[in-house]
Amino acid sequence: MKQGIHPANYRFVVFKDMSNGFAFLSKSTANTKETIQWEDGKEYPLVKLEISNTSHPFFTGKNVLMDTAGRIDKFKKKYAKK
Repeated sequence: MKQGIHPANYRFVVFKDMSNGFAFLSKSTANTKETIQWEDGKEYPLVKLEISNTSHPFFTGKNVLMDTAGRIDKFKKKYAKK
């Protein structure tokens, strides 16, 4: 690797998909204050994801409409016929 252009604070981080509970361990520079106990008994920083490859419709082959924070209800309310 070329010296001086890459971040120096790479560490192991657990990424957790909050829609289905799937978690995986990877290296990252993402900042987080939460931690989680991993399968190996060690504690790692936790980064919560709204969607990952295990829940995204493109990767699963299922056309699932995911309502995040009531956006669909807000849209329907805004544009509903009166």
